[in-house]
This record gives sequence, structure tokens and C-alpha cells, in this order.
Amino acid sequence: MIGLWADNPRRNKKPRCPMGKTIAIVNQKGGVGKTTTCVNLAAALKELGQRVLICDFDPQANTTSGFGVDKTTASPSIYDVLIDGADCRKAIVPTQWADVIPANKALAGATVEMIGIDHREYLLKNALEPFREEYDYIFIDCPPSLELLTLNALCAADTVMVPVQCEYYALEGLSDLLSTIRIVKRSLNQGIDLEGVVLTMYDGRTNLSMQVAEEVKRHFPGKVYATVIPRNVRLSEAPSHGMPVLDYDSLSRGAEAYRSLAEEIAAKHTVSN
Repeated sequence: MIGLWADNPRRNKKPRCPMGKTIAIVNQKGGVGKTTTCVNLAAALKELGQRVLICDFDPQANTTSGFGVDKTTASPSIYDVLIDGADCRKAIVPTQWADVIPANKALAGATVEMIGIDHREYLLKNALEPFREEYDYIFIDCPPSLELLTLNALCAADTVMVPVQCEYYALEGLSDLLSTIRIVKRSLNQGIDLEGVVLTMYDGRTNLSMQVAEEVKRHFPGKVYATVIPRNVRLSEAPSHGMPVLDYDSLSRGAEAYRSLAEEIAAKHTVSN
């Protein structure tokens, strides 16, 4: 079936979302596949004909480099936009996989600098708002923490996507994340909702992966994507080459999984709109 991908024209295009959707990819636990999901899901949606903008909101800037953008020279960055008032449109870097608003290590100090700014929770929302009608999807790759940067992302987002790795302690800390989302919904962004939960690093050979997957489904009924992202060496190798796995190894299990996830998300949004 993998070999048939390029020959199936129905899989190459999907109807566009009538209105752009902003999705924050969040989990305060590191190493769960946030950046991997952001980079590869964006590239897969682009293959389907969707217009995608990525906002790298993690000071590690791995999403920036994952699209082949040099995080040490890209300027202006999202830090310059939020703190120095740089033009966000000038910060956008086009790539063959998605348009990217880059980050760099300066973003690590933004939390302290934001404290004295009025309406600091809405800085990112105000920066991204003009682009909602220009893109079908805007993804925000969040840092692995629940602080002011993540709060900005939650205030800017329509929905939250949560990657959860199929390993021990997978659900650790998720209650804090859900509590934060509830607080944001109550007082800062009433429209925010849970987009879905993505199971990552799944190894069907182990009982642990299967048990964790079932536990996550019990905790989030109806919110776990049918597509599961497997453990895959090619997924791990692709970032060092500055490209999504869809280009690094188009026929890998990781590439096929993210294509499947993109189709699932695009179909869901087409129906809901």
C-alpha cells in the first residue's frame, strides 16, 4: 500500500478549511514528540494542499531547524515580534514544507520581559491574528513547561493538540495541563478546546505501549486520534538533516503515519466546518 501513495490522486489534495485554525501543540513533559509532530504533520498537510504556518514558540528552536531554517541567523524571530514590536510578516520564512516564524534562544528570556507589558497573555494572539485567513492551519510548537509562553499559546489557539508517548509515566503531569486549559477557558480564552491526543513512540511489540494506549483512550474518550505514531529510526534521523521525514524517507513508517494523521485531521475539519 505504501508504494501506491504517489499514484493515488485522491490522497494528494483535500478541501481546505473554510477558516484557518490555530492549534497549540502542548505537553509540559519533554521528549514526547511535540516538535516531531509539529514538523511532520505540517509537511503532511502541505502535501494535501493545505496552507500551513508554523510558529516556533520553544526557545530550543528545534522546529525552526527541523524545517532547515538557521536559528542562529533568522531575523526577525518570534522574540523580536513579541518584545521589540517587529513586523510579524517580515519574520515569516517560507520553506517547501510550511511557512515558519522562527525562534531562537533569546525567547528563553521573554517570560521575564513580558511581565511588565499590558495584556501580556495576548501578545502572541495579536501577532498571529492577521494571518488566520491566509492559512488553513497555524501550529504553535510550545515549550515543555506551563509558564507565560505556553499561556500565550493557549490564549492564541482555537484548540490544543497533546502528544503523549506510549511509555511509562505517559499521563504524568497531564492533569496539570488540563487544569491550566480549564483556567484559560474560564478567564482568558473561552473558545479554546481539546483538539485531540496523538499517541507517539508506539511499539506494537510491547505490552506497555498497548496498555498505555488503552489507558490514554480511557482518560480521553473520543479525543484520541485513530492514527498512532510508531517508534521509527527515520523519524529520529530526519531533524539532523533539516527536513521532515516525509522528504528524508518518504516511504518510512513514520512518514506514512504522519500522512495518515494529516488525512484524519483534514477530514475532521472539513466535516466540522
